[in-house]
Amino acid sequence: MVSNINQLLVQIQAAHDAANWSSLIQDLQQLILGVDSEHPEIVKNREYLLTLSLSMLEMGDFQQRWEITKVLTYLGNIAIPPLIDILKDKDAEEELRWYAARILSEFQHPDAILPMVELLKTDEDEELKAIAATALGQMGTVAIAALSELLLNEDTRLLAVRSLSCIRQPKTIAPLLSVVQDPQAAIRAAAIEALSSFHDERVPPVLLNALDDVAATVRRAAVLGLSFRPDLRKVLDLVTRLQPKLYDFNLEVCCAAAVCLSCMGCDDAAQQLFQVLISPNTLLPLQLETIRALSWVGTLSSLEYLQTAFNQTTSETLWQEIVTVLGRVQNPQLTTPAAEILLQIMRSQHPATEIANFNCAIALSLGQLGKMPAIEPLISLLADSNASVRLHAIAALKNLDEKATHQQLQQLANNATLTPDLQQGIAIALAEW
Repeated sequence: MVSNINQLLVQIQAAHDAANWSSLIQDLQQLILGVDSEHPEIVKNREYLLTLSLSMLEMGDFQQRWEITKVLTYLGNIAIPPLIDILKDKDAEEELRWYAARILSEFQHPDAILPMVELLKTDEDEELKAIAATALGQMGTVAIAALSELLLNEDTRLLAVRSLSCIRQPKTIAPLLSVVQDPQAAIRAAAIEALSSFHDERVPPVLLNALDDVAATVRRAAVLGLSFRPDLRKVLDLVTRLQPKLYDFNLEVCCAAAVCLSCMGCDDAAQQLFQVLISPNTLLPLQLETIRALSWVGTLSSLEYLQTAFNQTTSETLWQEIVTVLGRVQNPQLTTPAAEILLQIMRSQHPATEIANFNCAIALSLGQLGKMPAIEPLISLLADSNASVRLHAIAALKNLDEKATHQQLQQLANNATLTPDLQQGIAIALAEW
């Protein structure tokens, strides 16, 4: 073992002397991966290895620096002081300081906290400050106290909130709650977004209060936060509280409300979504979001609302979106009703069935649902004059019971009563099988 280590050390020195940085990194990594960090030979040469690694960090390109970070982390706390020096050096290359911050975050050591806190307070480089904030967040609970102090300073408060949001530990709840009424909307929104990940009794009242915030970003964060708490639907009457947000002045808040109501998974939520969908005043992006939300509600009534909306609208875009989401239904209890709705549309001679893109979409959806009653309607699409429709129908048929579908196609291939177009489509399908 000792001889192998010494041999690698010789190779490392030779690679350094020859400025062969790729070999130097490879040899360093081979050394650290193959030997325990507390091996006597490693301990004896740790300062030397640190010097080489820091040299590589300073001179290497982006990829080489990325690879040398593993070596510096392996060397342990001995690397912290020189990395702090790099971080503090305002004349150093920005990318080099970025790497220093990233490596320091890996140690999760108290000594690394203060330099990054000072950087947040004093440095003018916004990108580097953001990196330091992220690094502090990655340090976990050891950084909470320092970050909480940064909340007291208006200039560092937003970065501190963002750092705390990366920690995801209950100990961050109290400091985050202290800024939910901050004058800066960005800070309020960031705090509410972070708090939303906790199932803590102190959080829901804050989210409900933020639904009426003057800033759209805060309202949206509160709506999305409540989407994680369908367990509180009845206790907090969330459907009633969220329904007005479907008509918010800000479109993003409206779309977030549609998503949130879909998470409630109840008929009341589906009804509110349906009302927005069929309103003549609803903008197209919200209509599309509402269609998707109805498909996520996961109740039979939500599918029926989609069918009703399909029959009431004259928008080709909405027609196609409705049949698309019906094909994505995954609840085993709802896949059969979803397929039946699609089949009813195909049988109804609806104007949409004259549109090639729509027929492609409905074929794709029927194939995704994989229900055998779709076999005959899909075979009928093989006679379509549009090649793309025929290809989508073939692909959908293959997703059904493959053996039964193939047998039925073979039987139909010999049926002289079929139209020439359908006979040709079946022949093509069999050839593609």
